[in-house]
Amino acid sequence: MNATIIEAINDSLTTEMERDDRVMVFGEDVAENGGVFRATEGLKERFGADRVVDTPLSEIAIVGGAVGLALYGLRPVAEIQFSGFLPPAFDQLVTHASRIRWRTRGEWSAPLVVRTPYGAGVRALEHHSESLEGAYGHVPGLKVVVPSTPHDTKGLLNAAMHDPDPVVFLEPKHIYRSVREEIPDDDYEVPIGEAAVRRVGEDVTVISWGAMMEPTLEAVAELGVDADVIDLRTISPLDRTSIVDSVKKTGRAVVVHEAARSGGWGGEIIATINDEALMYLEAPIERITGFDVPVPLLSMEDYYLPHPPRIAAGIERVLEY
Repeated sequence: MNATIIEAINDSLTTEMERDDRVMVFGEDVAENGGVFRATEGLKERFGADRVVDTPLSEIAIVGGAVGLALYGLRPVAEIQFSGFLPPAFDQLVTHASRIRWRTRGEWSAPLVVRTPYGAGVRALEHHSESLEGAYGHVPGLKVVVPSTPHDTKGLLNAAMHDPDPVVFLEPKHIYRSVREEIPDDDYEVPIGEAAVRRVGEDVTVISWGAMMEPTLEAVAELGVDADVIDLRTISPLDRTSIVDSVKKTGRAVVVHEAARSGGWGGEIIATINDEALMYLEAPIERITGFDVPVPLLSMEDYYLPHPPRIAAGIERVLEY
């Protein structure tokens, strides 16, 4: 199947709902309208109103309901229309979903998935463009997944629905329909917690994820540098081995993310490199990120987001040090 990311999501949900009748989908407008981005289009007609359910406009109720359904034995997949609306449900994720296994000493778990589109670049309104993966990655017991390709989107979402613990599945809406590739029709998995090496090189390690992989790869190609380009795919658990092994090989590192710089996940990546590969570094680590401001509206988004020239300049600084 040749698919976009949004089509890969729909195909993953369809495949899993056919395979496992415990899987159900719910959220605002997911049934009658197929979701604001049409990720759940056709699911209600195929699986019925008991398994594809429209909810009230209450994120805390959506995620709280998912916790209860998961404990009851179902496999809920909750959709939050935009990741900027997920913070009201942060309490449910931190206080309940992530702690069930610890709280019951392993007797219970909360196998749920919270899907939500994240990130800027689509000229959206306030609270529609946030990149808060660092906040969720900080929560023990919560897995955080960020795909960047249609193949990985289906495989990672399948893996998330198979996982015995809660997963926040952040979907890069900026590339929902701009990337297309062949994906298998079957129920395959991409393992959660394993990064992908998109390019292999010897001179510098460039690390990114989600929608930032596209401009990162473009910048590397334009520069013509011999770079290891690592797509994290999973924020938590973090594939520290792939990061450290690459930096030990290249001696230089660049991290690219669209979230605000302060407290962004790039800081955790740099700390990992300093902990485990400091003596291999030949230059300071460079971060190319969003700025420490709310995502601006309309045309200023282009200035806020890391774009290929800004990424390329950061890579050059590291190489020329």
